[in-house]
Amino acid sequence: MTGISVGSCDAILTDDLHMKRVCAKFVPCLLTDDQHEQRQTIAHDLFEHSCEDVQFVKYTVRGDESWVSGYDPETKQQSSQWKGPTSPQPKKGHQVRSKTKVMLLAFFDSEVIVHHEYTPNGQTVNKEFYVEVLRHLRESVRQKRPEKRRDGNWILHHDNAPPHTSHLVQQFLAKHGTAQLQKLPYSPDLAPCDFFLFPRLKKVLKGH
Repeated sequence: MTGISVGSCDAILTDDLHMKRVCAKFVPCLLTDDQHEQRQTIAHDLFEHSCEDVQFVKYTVRGDESWVSGYDPETKQQSSQWKGPTSPQPKKGHQVRSKTKVMLLAFFDSEVIVHHEYTPNGQTVNKEFYVEVLRHLRESVRQKRPEKRRDGNWILHHDNAPPHTSHLVQQFLAKHGTAQLQKLPYSPDLAPCDFFLFPRLKKVLKGH
């Protein structure tokens, strides 16, 4: 359109304007301005809460669900091995992840896993099923964390999945006086289960 050669255009962009061509970075979701503002507000509230109450983390129980495969092949790094200068390059047969998988629901606090269970075959995590999971969680808190149940100030932290925010689940939590932490929208880096628990768990399971 300008009559300038491709080489000249490239020189102008790189040498004169110091520009470079990059690929777009994939993110879970492109947040709207409202979601950015909500994320900032909730993050500020959580920070203030943790500063005001030193027991804030101790009394928080975080939970989420994730698929776990029956067999998950090792990563390239996990299957690496030492070899000498003249040793042949090790070989490994191609392996694929098992099609058999199960949904794991896990809840943990600052010490250890408080409760976990798997969905029965063919069962989806809907609001009715999640209410039953919360019943089991309350019983696990009673047995494993009696001080939390006795004080009645333990806080549930889960994401904004439809079963978690359904009216039935909210009624159940309100009935039993279970407080909830606000979840930042589309923030996997601030979701402890996705950022800390499940990656570490699945890394150990790879190759088994």
